Amino acid sequence: MSQIATHTITNTKDGDHTIAISEIFGPTIQGEGALIGVPTVFVRTGGCDFRCSWCDTLYAVEPRFKADWTPMSAAQVMAEVKCLSGEQPLLVTLSGGNPALQPLTELLALGQNQGYTFAIETQGSKVQPWFAQLDHLTLSPKPPSAGMPFNGARFADCLAAAGIHTQVSLKLVISDEADYQWARQMAKAYPQLPLTLQPCNPAPATPEQPNIETDIEALNARLRWLVDKVTADRWFTARVLPQLHVLIWNNERGV
Repeated sequence: MSQIATHTITNTKDGDHTIAISEIFGPTIQGEGALIGVPTVFVRTGGCDFRCSWCDTLYAVEPRFKADWTPMSAAQVMAEVKCLSGEQPLLVTLSGGNPALQPLTELLALGQNQGYTFAIETQGSKVQPWFAQLDHLTLSPKPPSAGMPFNGARFADCLAAAGIHTQVSLKLVISDEADYQWARQMAKAYPQLPLTLQPCNPAPATPEQPNIETDIEALNARLRWLVDKVTADRWFTARVLPQLHVLIWNNERGV
């Protein structure tokens, strides 16, 4: 396993348009969704409007960890990204928390002017005009097992905001039969969106147990169950993929 580069984040006094940053790390690979396997630097923002029952990044979600987040300007974020990437333009993945809560217009413009491309994953609960600046937008609304409601109107607004130049895909996490049936309904409602299904990690890391071992046997059992469901359903418009980073690095953070 190659060493993942990291860089020290320096605080900024400009609080008007700063981005709440939980961590910046890489280069690594995108571990899930339509861009799985693509080399990337991750920019993980802090703060989220959801509290999913199986969230694996609570350190970037809950306000009790706010003291660990660093307010940074767009220029500072790009300086970190360029340091980690060796100033070679590659994919920048904006994650969270919910990165759609952050002011990212300037960051996107600054990075793209230097040859970087940008992808984001968000649940579709918050629309931003800068969605149209993205190269890739992954919408990942949460299934019933997450315990968070789906707002179809806001989701539609996010799709509309992406415009014609942003590539949009749909990624759904599946934990059980109810989630699977919900995913079938989502696929029928949004047939124009490339769809990826991913089994839910049965034992995600938590702030209290950051080094908990992934139950690979249980995770693979869920993956096989999901493959069987999709193929028996003749629902070949969906791709079934694992969380590749979990299979490679367990629940390790910063990979």
